[in-house]
Amino acid sequence: MKNWLPPTIKLALRKKRIPIFIFIVCAVLSCVLSFHKKHETAIMVMGGLLEAQCINCEEFLESNAVDFETYFRPSKLPVLNNKILSQEFLNENYDKKPEEISLPASLTDSPDNTILNYFSILRDAANPVVGRSAGCGTIGDAMAPYPISYQLLSAPFQKNLPYSDYVKTYENILHINLIKYHQVPMEAPQENMVRYFVEIETIEGSAKDTGVFAYYYGFIDLEKEENQYKISDIHYFGENFLCAPYHGWQWEAEGNVQIRYGEWCKLIKGDIRKSQKDYTIRIEFDGTDGYQYCIVFFQLTNGTDLEVAQYRKISGGSWRPIFIDLEECLENNKKTLQ
Repeated sequence: MKNWLPPTIKLALRKKRIPIFIFIVCAVLSCVLSFHKKHETAIMVMGGLLEAQCINCEEFLESNAVDFETYFRPSKLPVLNNKILSQEFLNENYDKKPEEISLPASLTDSPDNTILNYFSILRDAANPVVGRSAGCGTIGDAMAPYPISYQLLSAPFQKNLPYSDYVKTYENILHINLIKYHQVPMEAPQENMVRYFVEIETIEGSAKDTGVFAYYYGFIDLEKEENQYKISDIHYFGENFLCAPYHGWQWEAEGNVQIRYGEWCKLIKGDIRKSQKDYTIRIEFDGTDGYQYCIVFFQLTNGTDLEVAQYRKISGGSWRPIFIDLEECLENNKKTLQ
């Protein structure tokens, strides 16, 4: 299950040692949390496995240029999952079991359509729980969309996640807005499979009878079944709005590249070059091995930069996806210092 992870997240999850410059108290807390995590059962949300974020307690690099308010602002991006199915289609399939529902082929005839339609179907779905409320009366389309969205999952995924369990993962999720999605490379490419990055904005109930916004980013794998693209795996990460402003260099793309690819891998020659369009950040640099490199980040709603791809320029000027083992770089760097 490690192949779905982007390089920096995989590195953080695989690291077994904690750098000596981390505060002792963070090291102790990390050990305690690690111990408890091994004894916890997996938590699922919205049909996917909810992963722990790779958060270390490094001291934040002091800089007068850092705008801390960036990390506290919610998204102002437009909602993308607006391909709402007709009320007639919902009425026709109301109260049907998932296996009794026949979907139009157009919903899943391309990876983009599958992603957009999946979240469009779920946009107004709501599975409230007692003691955590928001809104009044019936919320949106209530439970009606879940049997339909379940049919966009691949057969093996449905086998591993029965419908009753699938619906349970949506407890207290009362509204979903898709605000970002983009295809990303797979570490181990597989025939007839593609991977997408997504970021979603949810409205969830609370014990105070007020709706609260929560943000998740994740990676969704889609598998081609005949001529249809079905969802074969989902992994989400909850976004933390109070970590990056106070801890960690890894949240900022330029510093991330300088430390990981420069200090750890000794791969950067000269200055790095940064460009940004919308939420996509590209960091390019000349390598000490004679190649040119590009590291791609997506900027999340909580203001942090998430690495999603690594590229090396090949002859002819095109970029080829690669996967640099950052953990190996770190270990080699430690050996050099010893």
